[in-house]
Amino acid sequence: MTQSRTAIIRFIFLFFIGLASVNTYAQKVEWLTWEEATKLVMNEENPKKVFVDIYTDWCGWCKKMDKDTFQNPEVATYMSENFYMVKLDGEGKDPIEYKGKTYKFVPSGRKGYHEFAAALMQGRLSYPTTIFLDEEMNMLSPVPGYQKPKPFLNIAKYFGDDIYKEKDWQAYSGKGK
Repeated sequence: MTQSRTAIIRFIFLFFIGLASVNTYAQKVEWLTWEEATKLVMNEENPKKVFVDIYTDWCGWCKKMDKDTFQNPEVATYMSENFYMVKLDGEGKDPIEYKGKTYKFVPSGRKGYHEFAAALMQGRLSYPTTIFLDEEMNMLSPVPGYQKPKPFLNIAKYFGDDIYKEKDWQAYSGKGK
């Protein structure tokens, strides 16, 4: 093999290795537990808003949203910079404290549900549901269903950039009259 051909092969190999490592790094999302996010909000001088992804182990759309949406580099970067990101199992068994109340698992049907997940989803047990909370952990909005990266980022920016304080969703999203 000639030296130039070896150099070209080496360049191509290194290029793809570099691409793979950049892609993996850009898509890294650091998920927190509810307790970890609560501690950060309480102890930070300028806390971020809180984002909660409510899922179940059996939910195919939850897995698809993890893979397609939350691992999207643009979504992952924006969310990490603007929110504490929490994964919450809608059928989790551990008690959760929120605003002075303890929420527990409720056996029901074949599996059951967690009272906290039900409260955040406003009684509509639908997976996935994503929840946006402000810096004081007050509800901004639940967003039920699978969201593709671009529409999800639009919703996230509505809350993350405080647009919700000045415009209603209809005006912001162009769905109004």
